[in-house]
Amino acid sequence: MIEIHDITNSIFTSKTYILYKEGEDKAWLVDIGDIEPVIDFLQKHDLYVEGVFLTHGHFDHIYGLNALVEAFPRCKVYVTEYTKQSIASDKLNLSRYNETPFTYTGDNVVVVKEGETLSLLDDEPPMAFYETPGHNPGCLTMTIGDLIFTGDAYIPGVGANTTVPHSDKVLAKQSMERILQMAEGKTVLSGHYVP
Repeated sequence: MIEIHDITNSIFTSKTYILYKEGEDKAWLVDIGDIEPVIDFLQKHDLYVEGVFLTHGHFDHIYGLNALVEAFPRCKVYVTEYTKQSIASDKLNLSRYNETPFTYTGDNVVVVKEGETLSLLDDEPPMAFYETPGHNPGCLTMTIGDLIFTGDAYIPGVGANTTVPHSDKVLAKQSMERILQMAEGKTVLSGHYVP
């Protein structure tokens, strides 16, 4: 059975999710913010990060990426084509407008597309990928079993923020409607802590 450990990050209360399974030594992440609590949890449970899935390329969802790959050099970074561009550009990922400009240009980036799947943990269903643009052109929603990771494409009680650069209200509405259909009977794990 897939276990989920979630961390609320210090920047904009974004979320990082750690997926793992008792008895296995590998873990997978959805987004990466504050690195310290992630490392603490992984060390406590003797887990190695196989890969991180980025829901989109905004700074608050990626700023721990360099430190993560430094700690786990075999780690792959799974993104949409647009997010691959975003993580390499402090302008596209909006970090230029925060205190610390951030970029990532490692050679371990893997582009995933709509409809693709990836097996993560033994005897568990694969992760399935869905492109859900609107909040950001690179938004990626993922399902695995009865879990759905929506990033900022859909935040329960909030919707999708379309006031940021490169957002699109029409696409956001279409993506949100699609996500709500996919989310029926699933646990929604979004990109931010909402009280």
